[in-house]
Amino acid sequence: MKVFVAGASGVIGRLLVPKLLAAGHDVYGMTHKKENERLVQRLGAKPVLADAFDKEAVKSAIGNVRPDAIFHQLTALSEWNTADNARIRTEGTRNLVEAALEAGVERMIAQSISWAYEPGPEPATEDVPLDIEAPLPYKTTVDGVIALERSVAEMPEHVILRYGLLYGPGTWYDRNGLMADRVRQAQVPATEGITSLLHVEDAAVAALLALGWPAGPVNIADDEPAAEFEWLPVYADALGAPAPDRQTGRKRGQRGASNAKARSEYGWKPVYPTWRSGLAHSLSVRPSETRRSKGDDIFDVD
Repeated sequence: MKVFVAGASGVIGRLLVPKLLAAGHDVYGMTHKKENERLVQRLGAKPVLADAFDKEAVKSAIGNVRPDAIFHQLTALSEWNTADNARIRTEGTRNLVEAALEAGVERMIAQSISWAYEPGPEPATEDVPLDIEAPLPYKTTVDGVIALERSVAEMPEHVILRYGLLYGPGTWYDRNGLMADRVRQAQVPATEGITSLLHVEDAAVAALLALGWPAGPVNIADDEPAAEFEWLPVYADALGAPAPDRQTGRKRGQRGASNAKARSEYGWKPVYPTWRSGLAHSLSVRPSETRRSKGDDIFDVD
């Protein structure tokens, strides 16, 4: 199968491309930076230079390749800027979908998030509505997710991967990532809010498998949604950072997500079923073997 990966040099894209090649697919990897073409080539894909915000460039790129499927792994999180990321989800996704439909592409697998559900007492299933009444500034994130999912749903065959909070190499929670710096500086309190986490390796595996999944959204997260005051101290300890302050209450979007559909209906099985072992393992890699999230082409981190 000929596949097109938008965000091929991003955190998930760098893991996904080799898996697609190993499965026998012909892979084209889109990047918007000329200097990242060599990275895409080293991964084994054919590089395609196009900016997701340039509608005509995206249409030309996809029209020239005419893939059988498109992987949308674009986000923009080099800094803590929810507005830029919402723009990628809104405008970037719109350009990808319009280009795909114009080129006759029927299948798209897209990255979304699992913490945009409306508030509730239990981890959300895919049937729970998204949080359309979210207040600002959280509303910016949710509106971007809603726009992304509505656009992708126009594709005849579409799978929307609602990822948990990503950790592992290249993410904000890597040893040299943005959140690691903040935790070391004791800037991140641990709340009672529930988080569903996900190792980037499991995110990439799910994307590969999604080529054969039915249309619709599916939560991709580990087996153990947990309060921040449970998992954040474990993360801080693995970093050698001070224990975070404990804060009562929870923020909007902190209810966690159930992965029952992915596991029971689709047969997805995470390599890292719980953050209890996954966080420590992801940080056991020597700093020289990872690279800081900041400065990457397209970020697969939320």
